[in-house]
Amino acid sequence: MSESCSSHCGSCSQECSSRKPDPKSFLVAPHKLSHIKKVVGIVSGKGGVGKSSVTSMLAVAMKRKGYGVGILDADITGPSIPKAFGINQKAFATENGLYPVPSKTEIDIMSINLLLDKPTDPVVWRGPVIAGAVKQFWEEVIWENEEYLFVDMPPGTGDVPLTVFQSIPVDGIVIVTSPQDLVSMIVAKAVKMANIMNVPIIGLVENYSYFMCPDCDKKHAIFGESKIDEVAAEYGLQVLAKLPIDPAIAKACDNGQVEEVELEPINEMAAKVEAFCKA
Repeated sequence: MSESCSSHCGSCSQECSSRKPDPKSFLVAPHKLSHIKKVVGIVSGKGGVGKSSVTSMLAVAMKRKGYGVGILDADITGPSIPKAFGINQKAFATENGLYPVPSKTEIDIMSINLLLDKPTDPVVWRGPVIAGAVKQFWEEVIWENEEYLFVDMPPGTGDVPLTVFQSIPVDGIVIVTSPQDLVSMIVAKAVKMANIMNVPIIGLVENYSYFMCPDCDKKHAIFGESKIDEVAAEYGLQVLAKLPIDPAIAKACDNGQVEEVELEPINEMAAKVEAFCKA
């Protein structure tokens, strides 16, 4: 490193051990017919925290606000978005490109399951091929009128999240977690990756936060007491929502009726995401 180094590698032609790559230098353009205003990634440090259901409900809430909304299902090996919306038809292409499939309320959805012969067919691909498919969903799919495009990413910090952060101009991410002892470590990994890639963090969502007993009308912490406020304070982040364990939500997603779910914490989260993106 030169003694006169300003730490601004983008304007420097010198090669040195401290040189940092600019993530934005790998950005790719969307399809020429696409119109996308804001891209929001939904991420998690581990699987099983309900990230896809949070993505689905957030998209529904934004659609109810009157926005054009799309979901890019980047969880190639574990796609569940089409099932939550009850979509069975396949995506179609014209000479212009590939089109997403609209849901009942006109939320545009693209998922690998909309291209497979059978939704139960496994995707047995290596990491680079999976990452390439996600990139194609951005470059080759025609997202016609998406004021908000939500990207449902696979858990962890592997090839696909890296590809999304490098290739797609993500305006912010929502980190989904659950009330378990290892939550601090899991959130830390997601936060640090976002910081390395210079991606803004909108806030944290704690799923399965509590169960509201219908008999005694009291909240019960089935998976342990919430730690999300402490973790958010540690990293200077806002808590977007604490979502309950609700069998009705699981049933709605299983039956392809997520668009019928009405949950006030999700509406509050949508308002915070909207405010962040407008700031």
